[in-house]
Amino acid sequence: MHQDVKEILYTPKQLAARVTELGRDISRDYKGESVVLVGVLKGAIVFFTDLARAIDDTVNVSFDFISCSSYGNSTTSTGVVRILKDLDRSVEGKHVLVVEDIVDTGTTLHYLLDNLRARGAKSVRLAALLNKPDRRKMDVHVDYVGFVIPDYFVVGYGLDFAERYRHLPYIGILKEEMYQD
Repeated sequence: MHQDVKEILYTPKQLAARVTELGRDISRDYKGESVVLVGVLKGAIVFFTDLARAIDDTVNVSFDFISCSSYGNSTTSTGVVRILKDLDRSVEGKHVLVVEDIVDTGTTLHYLLDNLRARGAKSVRLAALLNKPDRRKMDVHVDYVGFVIPDYFVVGYGLDFAERYRHLPYIGILKEEMYQD
């Protein structure tokens, strides 16, 4: 375990098992359809990759990526959402499945989901590895949830603090002294 992590919340084995289950659910729901998986950079990239591989070949999957932020290098949302990198192709008339690492306040995802619907997507759903409902400020429905967690500051498996800890193969609770001023 990394010295800055207080406790491991989900092991690599637990993560792999849950992602496999989510892939089965998505495969069932989109069977015979085409879907654009939209990965929210950077945090969702590890989850996105594993989830894409867990979706079976009954679904025609394509990839695109978007980067939005309402955090910067802080642990709290600023409330202002910025698109830092937009999609490469139109989603008009397409099924879209947004793949996100964590739903926290909901500010960024509320904006992003509305934005994709406004672009004329046929449907817009959300898959999130972690859902933290205790911190929600904006109403966001998560269609595919990996795990519901309490208000912990977590890192690993793509999740970071100030661009650190993304490479950890598990999800752990970051020690408070690492992010408190």
